[in-house]
Parts: sequence; C-alpha cells; structure tokens
Amino acid sequence: MRGGFLFPGFSGKTSIALFPVVTLRSKIYVVSQKAFLGLCIAILLPVISYFVVKTVSRDAIQMPRKYYPEYTIDTVINGKQVSDTVWYQLANDTFTNQLGNRVVMDSLRGRVIIADFFFTRCPSICPYLTRNMKSLQESLKMKDITKRIDTTYVQFLSFSVDPERDSVPVLKQYADRYGVNHDVWSMLTGPKKKIYDYALNEIRLPAQDGGQVDSLFIHTEKFVLIDKQGIIRGYYNGLDSVALAKLAEDLTLLMLEKDKKEPSPVLAELLSLWPIYLVVIAAVAVLMWIVRRPKNKKSS
Repeated sequence: MRGGFLFPGFSGKTSIALFPVVTLRSKIYVVSQKAFLGLCIAILLPVISYFVVKTVSRDAIQMPRKYYPEYTIDTVINGKQVSDTVWYQLANDTFTNQLGNRVVMDSLRGRVIIADFFFTRCPSICPYLTRNMKSLQESLKMKDITKRIDTTYVQFLSFSVDPERDSVPVLKQYADRYGVNHDVWSMLTGPKKKIYDYALNEIRLPAQDGGQVDSLFIHTEKFVLIDKQGIIRGYYNGLDSVALAKLAEDLTLLMLEKDKKEPSPVLAELLSLWPIYLVVIAAVAVLMWIVRRPKNKKSS
C-alpha cells in the first residue's frame, strides 16, 4: 500500500500523511531520503542564489566613476594582494543659505549632492542653469511618486560667486522667483575667498574672479555630482540636454549605491533565518531516525 507517513490523532483513527511511505504487514518504512535532500536544497537555495546573482551582476551596471584618488592601501587576503583606493573627500566648511541658516558640508554626508555656481545678477547662462536645476528638482518629485525612491537623500547646492551682492534676502527673492524648494535646495553665500577656495581647491571648478559683476564675469556652466561620502563622481554641462539626462541617470545610481563596508540587508535577512533552517533540518533528521529505528520484536 502506498500512502504517507501516518501520525495517529487523539482518537487513534485520524492520520496525517507527511512523507511517502510503503506499508507492509503493519510495518512502516520511510522512503523519504529524496524528500529530505529536497528540503535541504530548498533551504539552502536562497543563500546560494544570492551569492550567484551578486557575483554575476557585480559588473552589470556601470556606476559613475570616482575622481581624484589620494592613495592606495595594499593588503593580503587569502594569499592574494588586494589594493583599495582611497578617494579625495570634500573638506568640511560652513556657508549660509537663502533662509539665513548655516549649512555645514559635513552634515550633508549621506546625501547625494548636485552643485553649481551662479550669481543672481548674471545676464547670460545662470537663469538657464537655475531652470535646469529646477527641472531636476521637479523630476525627483515625480520619481518619488512613481518609483517610491526616497528623494530626501538628494541635496542641491548653488554657490554664489558674487557673495558681496548676493546677500541672504537677495538669494531668498531669487529662490522664490524660480520656485526653489528650500528643504532640498540651498543657495549659498559667505566670504568670497571661502567660496572661491572651495570652488577651486575642493570642487575644482574653473570659477575665476573677473572683477566687477558684469557680462565679462567668468564662471562655469558645470553641474557637479557628489556622492554620499563627499567624493566627486561627475561633471556635466548644465546647458546640454544630453549631459543633463546622463546626470539624472547617474544620480539615480548613486541614490541606490550601497557602501561596500556595510553588510547587504538581503544577506543579513537570510543569515537571520539560519537558526530556523538548522532547527527544521535537525527536526526532520530526528524524525527520520525515530521512524526508521528498528523495533525489538516481542518474545513469543
């Protein structure tokens, strides 16, 4: 008779079939080695699949490159030399935004930054740069609704290269004119030397002092992409639609980028289930041993 492994109920009549069995002359023999192997495979398959997908997809997506390596650290792991590059991170500094609030650069770590340089009296490219930055701001709002991406990890920074004229009230009026969201976009002012030092030595843009603020004032059309660790990841022409599309794509990648030093949440979830896996395997093994244990025949 082919059926299942029978557990008697409280009445002695009800039974539940769990594993395939063969019943011969009131003796029950479990033929569940394959079932046990299948259970083990089912338990281990998620972990194995995770490492396979991680290995295969490691280079599937090309992340934005990093700029300005500082030095490398060489270590030996399992007999192999591994080099790890340390990249330049923007220095900390403090500026003032259009609301009169202090903006500390180190406080923005953990957010992806898009920065540019402008001045409110600019008669040429600045209005276009501001409108294009506004378009990025609005596109993130739509992406937040449609793709459920947390856009609070993005911060826009616009540094005034004419801080002597671009006071806090002037910046506030300019920001309101262009529909700036003050929560995610700061228009910054401060001492002129500090801003220019930051532009030239930290963000490394060719922002130059042309003297008086007029049509001959030299500044840049570049947008700068900075990751959550303060590492520069790209320069883009803020007046070019193709470059702006690339910036939007790279911004999304950086928002999803994980720190290699932090454990994967998926792997952590799988590892947290290991006690359950072990208990299930042990329970099945004990059950099989009890069922398959030969019983002593009663003496006639």
